[in-house]
Amino acid sequence: MRFSKIAAAIMLGVSAVGLSACATGFPTKVSRYQAMPAPQGQSFVVVPADARNMGGLEFSRYADMVAAGMQAQGYARAPSIDQATMVVQVGYGVDQGRTEYVEDPFYYSRRDPFWTGYYGRPYYSRFGYRSRLSPFYYGWDDPFWYSPFDQSIRSYTSYKSELTMNIRRKADNASLFEGRAQARSTDDNLARIVPNLVEAMFTGFPGRSGETVRITVPPAPKQAKN
Repeated sequence: MRFSKIAAAIMLGVSAVGLSACATGFPTKVSRYQAMPAPQGQSFVVVPADARNMGGLEFSRYADMVAAGMQAQGYARAPSIDQATMVVQVGYGVDQGRTEYVEDPFYYSRRDPFWTGYYGRPYYSRFGYRSRLSPFYYGWDDPFWYSPFDQSIRSYTSYKSELTMNIRRKADNASLFEGRAQARSTDDNLARIVPNLVEAMFTGFPGRSGETVRITVPPAPKQAKN
């Protein structure tokens, strides 16, 4: 009996840390296929996957973020598509959301005398490989990744978002990079979500071809109050 209680407490500890980590970072899943050339003077332009977004103010903001990521790799932003050697095609979106129902594992065990605290595994972020606790311990579909602690059964709306980035060589239309960054969140605010997906896409860019990695984007540093 004592062993089973300890095991249960450890698993509850994992869930608690996962929830805490998700509250302080933006977990993503990034898949990439790449044959990117080393930077040697290549230039690029960023265009929308959906032509209806061409020239849009919202897309322009995200395009600037993607361009900054490409420039950080050593590629140059071309003033026009005619002067570019690569075309970076970017798409993004979020679904309509779905209502999720979960049972709070802490509801019946907040006073468990065998509570043991912390447990987890390393994860990767823009700051490198971390030895702190991973918000992905339960995996991509962790039902306890977000939940307020106020009742045993609770509901929330879960949204799935996605950013795609495809890079082609303009001369022969050869594919150089195909990437997809996905995330789950409790809101559908693209202005908050897309910048995080862009950062995840460029974390460890261009990555190993065919590899899918979990990347947690840490929250932006808080600004000091005057």
